[in-house]
Amino acid sequence: MLKTLSLLDILAASARPMRLPEVAAASGLSRATAYQRLLTLMEAGWLEQDDQLRYRFSMHVTRFAAAALEQAGLGSRVQPVLERLVEDVSETASLAVLDRGLPCIISRVESDSVLRAEQKIGTTMSLEGSASGRILTAFADESTLRRLQAGGEPLASSDILDAARRDGFASSSGYTQVGVRAIAAPVFDIHDKCVATLSLVMPEMRFDLDRFRAPLLRAAAEATRIHRGER
Repeated sequence: MLKTLSLLDILAASARPMRLPEVAAASGLSRATAYQRLLTLMEAGWLEQDDQLRYRFSMHVTRFAAAALEQAGLGSRVQPVLERLVEDVSETASLAVLDRGLPCIISRVESDSVLRAEQKIGTTMSLEGSASGRILTAFADESTLRRLQAGGEPLASSDILDAARRDGFASSSGYTQVGVRAIAAPVFDIHDKCVATLSLVMPEMRFDLDRFRAPLLRAAAEATRIHRGER
């Protein structure tokens, strides 16, 4: 059983789905043996095949990933980054991930300002108009982007997404939540995959891109280092 589970480590180390010959070569197994072990993992729900018959993790794995993040206290480890950012700029900071095709807030630190944007943990946002939605779309890998495109939710224009990739951040449209603006930056994992966004949200009257951009980018870079286990 341990030898079968070791194939999960091989797939996890790859940035893309793998074909049978690749798995066999990486594991030092014959194709027949690798196939049998991959079949076992598929029957157990850990793996699936894409339309090119490559092996990849199934969405079933996200249940375990979510539990692992919670039990490992990743949210609590990133929380100080949010707290320092809020202390620095006096605006509310959030961490968001894709959940069923939409950005979802999973961690948040409120500012002390009487006038502030109210968004609770678990709130979902627009892919097209929210700053986090634009970042999660702009930096999505190919398979994630295909899922977003097939999901039916409107996406930001190519010009907006290109600018987000070029600049390393995106701001919200201002029309999805009247009177509220936000700026977001990507958080990457060890494979350079965008797994979350770190954002600042504030009343539109206080939105100042020049003031918020540098502190946000520094905080997102720190969150990336934490997510990669570099600190």
